[in-house]
Amino acid sequence: MRIAKTAPSALLTAIAVAIIAPAAVSAAPNPDDSPNQAMARAYIDALVSHDASAVRFTPDATRVEAGLQTGFSGPQLANDLGHGVQYSVIQGVRNLTMAETGNTVHTTYLLDAGIGGMRLMTVEIVESFELEAGAIDRIVADIRPVSLS
Repeated sequence: MRIAKTAPSALLTAIAVAIIAPAAVSAAPNPDDSPNQAMARAYIDALVSHDASAVRFTPDATRVEAGLQTGFSGPQLANDLGHGVQYSVIQGVRNLTMAETGNTVHTTYLLDAGIGGMRLMTVEIVESFELEAGAIDRIVADIRPVSLS
């Protein structure tokens, strides 16, 4: 008898197709943000709200997550934020910190994921946003598990 192995992220994605988690906590706008920080914050907020209308990407924007390229163009990244099943399990973000160096915004935050209002896990996201003329051009993200709830 063969037992199939399923990656935790694939399992969460499959569950999310059946039950969509409600958005709870977001990265609320901050009047003290620079324009680049405001754009990074808009992206993080869109992870929860699934509304990418406030996020500007360059046409050839990319995203690299845990060393793997997961974003290949601005339109694809915007579509994923709005409709990607991989984001549907996100329940909220918290403890957001930001620093800016030149045209790069460095962020660290906790992201809660789950289904049906029940948090299943928390991960720490360390993410850098490179911007060109106020639009996100490159995102590099590292994800570290913090807890399983």
